[in-house]
Amino acid sequence: MTDPIADLLTRIRNGLHARHESCSIPASKMKENVLKILKARGYIESFARNEKKPQDDLVIKLKYLDGNKIPAVRSIKRVSKPGRRVYRGYDDIKPLLGGLGVAIISTSKGVMADVDAKKSKLGGEVLCEVW
Repeated sequence: MTDPIADLLTRIRNGLHARHESCSIPASKMKENVLKILKARGYIESFARNEKKPQDDLVIKLKYLDGNKIPAVRSIKRVSKPGRRVYRGYDDIKPLLGGLGVAIISTSKGVMADVDAKKSKLGGEVLCEVW
C-alpha cells in the first residue's frame, strides 16, 4: 500500500456510503492519531485497537445523524498525496468552511487539527480535510 492515510479515508467514505455500522483498517500510530481528531470533532462515534497477529486492526464505529439516515461526514478529502505534498505555515492556515470543517495537519509536535496548530503557531503537512 503506497498511501495508508488515503486508504483510511477511503474505507471511512465507503463504509458511510454503504451505511455500515463499522469498518476496520490495518493499524498504525498515524492512523490512530487521525482517528483521535475525528472522534474529538464528532465525525466518528469511536474506534478501538483490535490486537491480532500478524498486524493489529483499528475498528471504527461510524456516526450517523437523524436516526441513522445522514452520515456525520459530508466530505472527506486527501490533500497532501505521495506525488504532491502540501505544506502550510501557521499563518497560512485558514478555517475550513468558516470553521465548520477541520483540516488535519501533521506538525513537528504530532498530528493535530488546524485550529490547534494555529494556536500553537505550528505549520506542517496538510493530511486531509473533513466536513
